[in-house]
Amino acid sequence: MTAIRTASAAAALGLTGLVLCAPAATAGDNDSFHVSVAPTTIAAGGQVTLYASGCDDVTTVSAGIFDSVTIDGGSGQKTATVDWDAKQAALYTVKFECKGGPSRSVDLTIASGRQDNPMPPPVPHGVKAGVGGSLAGFDLHEIGLGAALILGAMGGAYYFSRRRTGEGDA
Repeated sequence: MTAIRTASAAAALGLTGLVLCAPAATAGDNDSFHVSVAPTTIAAGGQVTLYASGCDDVTTVSAGIFDSVTIDGGSGQKTATVDWDAKQAALYTVKFECKGGPSRSVDLTIASGRQDNPMPPPVPHGVKAGVGGSLAGFDLHEIGLGAALILGAMGGAYYFSRRRTGEGDA
């Protein structure tokens, strides 16, 4: 009985928190113009990927540390190379302007040190996963041995579960 009361109290508390937070989550902008910069901290000379979606026309991306970039309408991404003379440990504002629509800003931090061979930016798609060698080839000998081991284990478990104990065994 105590567990039911505790669970119902926890559920009521969780539901109350959800109801109180829901208006704050929906009180933001109602437009669908979303932007991001990846990574948000980069060394001078590195490449950043600029993402924009929800703009019906072109999006112009500008900052004081790379050349202006234009992203086609709808959604898309472009890369930009950060200038080598960008000030280390500085915070720059990257401005995304949707033509005929809203504009957004994202902060970009320049890390300490210089990057001679920058890593390529992350690509926004799923992992390229294979079967991991599990279907590389069917070896009939290995399959038969595995099946025999499984059947032996199941037979042993059955035998010991059905075995009667004698009167002298305790």
